[in-house]
Amino acid sequence: MTLSRRAGAFAASLALSGLLLGACAPAKADKEFGDRVRAYLLEHPEVLLEVSAKLEQKQAVKTAEAGRKAIGQYRQAIERDPRDFVANPNGSVTVTEFFDYKCGYCRVAAPEVLKLIAENPDVRFVFKDFVIFGRDSEAAARLMLGAKEQGKTLQLHRALMAEKSLDEAGAYRIAAGLGIDVAKARAAGASAAVTQHLADTHGLAQSLAIEGTPVYIVGDTVIPGADMQALKLAIAKTQAAAALKKS
Repeated sequence: MTLSRRAGAFAASLALSGLLLGACAPAKADKEFGDRVRAYLLEHPEVLLEVSAKLEQKQAVKTAEAGRKAIGQYRQAIERDPRDFVANPNGSVTVTEFFDYKCGYCRVAAPEVLKLIAENPDVRFVFKDFVIFGRDSEAAARLMLGAKEQGKTLQLHRALMAEKSLDEAGAYRIAAGLGIDVAKARAAGASAAVTQHLADTHGLAQSLAIEGTPVYIVGDTVIPGADMQALKLAIAKTQAAAALKKS
């Protein structure tokens, strides 16, 4: 949940109280009613928080539904963009992750993600660099995409995710330690093609109503947050459905 959405929900709850105060009624009755409502809200401010929470919940459901409806329209971009780094490219079940290298929850989930990839060669895992945390995040994303042709992308991803205080200089240091030609990777990452790739990923996330990281997509299922149990369940359901079709 983003701070802006929380603020918006709270503002909406305030607007709701304002609507109550402005309901159609004779002027005197309206003022008396408004005074009572105002007094009650001042005495019980938790009511506004309850309204805010309910609005947040409704908005989250609405956003998730919009995202699910958009998946079919953007399936090719989600799963088959040739510019993305893909682990287990021959896997039959595709998982797409929208992530940011400066995202704490992405770092928490990373070891489990990498374990899932290693233990399940049938899971085709697509990495989407969704840069939302600023310059250092963008530098790391450009470095990873620029180094893709050097064949150490998964190792680089693992190392970048393991760095708790990642910055631009640290990303280059990590890459050099893995034997990656940093100058070559930086040049490739600074290209107009990578700039467009990152912009397209950001646009795709907006089209899918994705505002934070990590977010995983498996088939028509959207899994927000580092919920590995939900991710594994979605993979298992997809595998079971595929097996049923074959039988």
